[in-house]
Amino acid sequence: MLLRFAALVSAKQEELAALEARDVGKVMKSTRFDVSILIRYLEFYGSGVDKLLGSTIPTVAGITALTLHEPHGVVGAILPWNSPTQMFGRVASPALAMGNSMVIKPAEDACLTVIRLAELAEEAGIPSGVLNVVTGLGIEAGAALSAHGDVDFISFTGSPEVGALVQKAAADHHAGVTLELGGKSPQIVFADADLESALPIIVNAIIVNSGQTCVAGSRLLVEESAIARISERFAHRFNELVAGSHEGDYDLGPLINAKQHRRVCNMVAAAKSENVPLLGEGTIAADSPGAGFYVAPALFGPVPRDNALARREVFGPVLSLLPFKDEADAITLANDTPYGLAAAVWTRDGSRALRVAREVRAGQVYINAYGAGGGVELPFGGFKHSGHGREKGIQALEEFSATKTIIIRHG
Repeated sequence: MLLRFAALVSAKQEELAALEARDVGKVMKSTRFDVSILIRYLEFYGSGVDKLLGSTIPTVAGITALTLHEPHGVVGAILPWNSPTQMFGRVASPALAMGNSMVIKPAEDACLTVIRLAELAEEAGIPSGVLNVVTGLGIEAGAALSAHGDVDFISFTGSPEVGALVQKAAADHHAGVTLELGGKSPQIVFADADLESALPIIVNAIIVNSGQTCVAGSRLLVEESAIARISERFAHRFNELVAGSHEGDYDLGPLINAKQHRRVCNMVAAAKSENVPLLGEGTIAADSPGAGFYVAPALFGPVPRDNALARREVFGPVLSLLPFKDEADAITLANDTPYGLAAAVWTRDGSRALRVAREVRAGQVYINAYGAGGGVELPFGGFKHSGHGREKGIQALEEFSATKTIIIRHG
């Protein structure tokens, strides 16, 4: 059924990409990528339903023990508004593959693709009642789902504050919870890094979906000896960036709503009023609607380590450059945040890359790369305030199942 679902989504790629672009504000090249990743999720887990193996456990003579993976039962999923298509695939594919039924609550700001996908799921043959979509406000529908006694497991992606409320509500009926709660991810650039390769990847990591991604590489940590050279290159690139309508071939689109627009604009204005140096700033396309929620991408630096831009999740196209002295200082600075979702290390020194990767407190650490290929096969989740539990990869099948141990006495 999941493979039939993937085939139907593949046939509707352009329709779904256009729907997501209109609903979220992403540029079309971004939503086309999102739909391709959704297809990959459905294919990966559709092909993986018989790949999660139990184990036989050595024990005393006359006893054989084995483990099985069984579905939780009903999984409640509360999705964010920034990437509904990808998030649907990330949560629904492994949960359904493990035999769970689902109630999905999409974000009130962006629910159109999730509703359309539910229609395609029914067309693919997923039985009525197995995959359910309930729209509504988080404080109403989301809260009800989290607190419902017939929900056996909850998957939530959103803010740390709301994640804590979801976890507390689920605790009252002893439901398990996977939380993915955002990040303040560092891009650690040493002086010997291949800047030609690093620059486009680092810039894309902060402007994709206008910076409204949990793994946005929002902190650019640069070795002091290379500050002048790297600042100049990144400033030049930021000055070239253009925000505009999702229908145009621009670098990024608008933010999701007025609230998010005010938040990002206020943080940018505060940084300017505090005399944090603005190294580079893009533009807003001349044909963009005047009332649209557009923000010109901005590069600030050097940003003081205690400044809000260095510590708080902006969730917009704002990159903060912070210098570091040496390897030890880079590790300290990278870990100096409540979050721990993702990170990247850019260097030609392989030994240093591995040392730093081991010391950085983040659920995913890339070396000379970032966010490669959607990462469907790669276990994903956070440390610290970025949440707990793991999604993606075969490990997601483990999260969306319960382990049963069977002990046989046979003499």
